[in-house]
Amino acid sequence: MVAPLRAAEVRVLLGQREVLQGVSLDVGAGWTALVGPNGAGKSTLLRALAGLQPLSGGRVVLGGVDLRTMPSAERARHLAWLAQQGDVSGELSVRETVELGRIARLGLLGTPGAVDRAAVDRAMALTECTPWQQRRLHELSGGERQRVLLARVLATEAPLLLLDEPTTHLDAPHQVALARLFRRLAHDAAQPRAVLSVLHDLPIALQADRLLVLDQGRLCADGPPTDAAVQAALVRVFDHAIRIEPDANGRPRVALTL
Repeated sequence: MVAPLRAAEVRVLLGQREVLQGVSLDVGAGWTALVGPNGAGKSTLLRALAGLQPLSGGRVVLGGVDLRTMPSAERARHLAWLAQQGDVSGELSVRETVELGRIARLGLLGTPGAVDRAAVDRAMALTECTPWQQRRLHELSGGERQRVLLARVLATEAPLLLLDEPTTHLDAPHQVALARLFRRLAHDAAQPRAVLSVLHDLPIALQADRLLVLDQGRLCADGPPTDAAVQAALVRVFDHAIRIEPDANGRPRVALTL
């Protein structure tokens, strides 16, 4: 079950600049995409929601508990985090890297068992990296490495996934596959998850259940991609360089304004 994640009037000060200015939102089951122009504060907000960014005001609550008072081991069982630039050793194999995701369940000194091996197998299958699980990270392309880091996150089996630019380095087919995976995870009848992803790829973001539009540290729209107000906010924050129009199936798609 997904414990609700709530941000209440979250503020973050970096140097002399207030990067987040009183952001409030709730995250529950479903796939939510966080979008906005460069410098809007998207990655900072995601780090704040993960409990990794000190706040200058407000608070973040997970399942009714303030993240600042929640033990890190308990937090790791509830939420998993994918950084924009993953930090792992290039000497580890793909499988060894994905197995690191089980530390949240086992602790540093725990011995993996059949349940852990099955979780790692599932995570690699979902991200299509099983065939090269014995290769070393330094042998992989950027896109392959990104899929391995996502598999490590999935191996935690945390019900809440916070993903910063998960489509980085991925080609178009794998971006589409990832969008389908997010939808599948978010709507799994047996174990629905909450997936919150920062995305620069607006065509992928428009496939999410919900869009959060951030600009200059403020949340200026929140709703489904089909919502007219959300679409108008998207066009506005990207300085009218895009327009949103329906595709052949009536779903919104992005077009450039030339």
